[in-house]
Order: sequence, then C-alpha cells, then structure tokens
Amino acid sequence: MPQKVALITGSVRTPRVGPDVADWVASILPQDNNKDGIEIERVAIADFKLPVFDEFVIPAMVPTYAQFQHEHSKKWSDAIRSFAGYIFVTPEYNAGVPGGVKNAIDYLYSEWPGKPAAVISYGMQGGIRANEQLAYTLEMIMKLKVVEPRVEMAFSGGSGQPDSIAASTQGKLGDDTKKEWTENGNKEKVLRAFEALSQIVKEQATEEKVAKAATADGAAE
Repeated sequence: MPQKVALITGSVRTPRVGPDVADWVASILPQDNNKDGIEIERVAIADFKLPVFDEFVIPAMVPTYAQFQHEHSKKWSDAIRSFAGYIFVTPEYNAGVPGGVKNAIDYLYSEWPGKPAAVISYGMQGGIRANEQLAYTLEMIMKLKVVEPRVEMAFSGGSGQPDSIAASTQGKLGDDTKKEWTENGNKEKVLRAFEALSQIVKEQATEEKVAKAATADGAAE
C-alpha cells in the first residue's frame, strides 16, 4: 500500500491564491501520483472550516487522556493522522504565518510528531518570515522532521505590480510569476524537498514493517 503525503493549502482567505500556488507545486511533483510507493493527496485547510480552537481539552491530551468533542476537530484529526508526511504551502500575512494556518496546526498534537514535513511559502518577498516561523513551530514544538531545502517563492515584480495585485484581489497566480518560479531554481528546490521527504517516509515505512514483523514473530514463539 502506498504511503500518503498531504499537499496542504494553507490560506483560508477569500479570494486566495493558495490553490493556484498548490496547483503549480502539484504540477512539478511526480505525475503518476504514486512514485516509489508515495501517493500525494491534496488537502485544503479552508475545507475544514476550523473556528479558533474551541475544544475543552488541550490537544496534547488527545487521545490518551481525553477526546475531541466537535466534529470539525475529529475530521481534521482523522485527516492529518492518515498521512505519513506533509507538504505545507503557506502565504505570509503581515510578516508572519497566517492565523488560519497556525490555528489548524495548533488544533492537534499527537498526529504530528516524528513525521517529515516540507515548507513552501509565497508572498511579496517569498514569505521568508512565515517560512521561518512555520518551520520552527513544526520542528521545535510539534516535533516533525522539517526537510531541506525550505522553499520561498516571491511574486513577479514585487508589491504593487500586476502579479501581486492579481494574487491579492483575484486569487490568480500570474504567468510571469509561474515562469520565474520555474526558471529561477524554485522548481528544483521543490523537487529536492519532495525527494528528502519521500526518503524519510519510505525509511519510516520500512522500519514500521520490520517492527511489526518482529512483534508477530515474538508472539508466535
């Protein structure tokens, strides 16, 4: 059975260019959607309609000491738990990680640790600060394995130019931006990050298989 990796669109704004950015990322990842036992599945945080965290227990207590009560929490938890790794595609708002992205991550805890994650950001300056903040939260707090390289992708022309305006007001990723991202090394960085993530996913799957076999052998003795 292939190992599933989530390609997560972070933005929850309307309009939002995040889906177009995720489309561009998806277009350069393996097109057979099952390379070497890795299956890529699209996930959009906006689809889960998560309110600001409203559970009665802290995420670190679930599921050992307590359970989520709300359906939106359960659905988000079940979705994230089902993946072996994550590719986060996040914008930068006001020099930081968007509230919707941080809120979605903070909803959970036990679902994250030990799994690999790639961080891809976009914005006027490539989402540099959001990238740094998200990577820190994922690796240092949620205990994921953030792979290198982290990818920072800027809109063509910068602030106030046609592509950035179209992204902000229409949720449309401009052709000049896509061309620049393809030609300036971002395509290669995305592929390298995916390969690094895939390697960890495959290694962990092998380790889990060996551990299960050892347990079964021990039980049979």
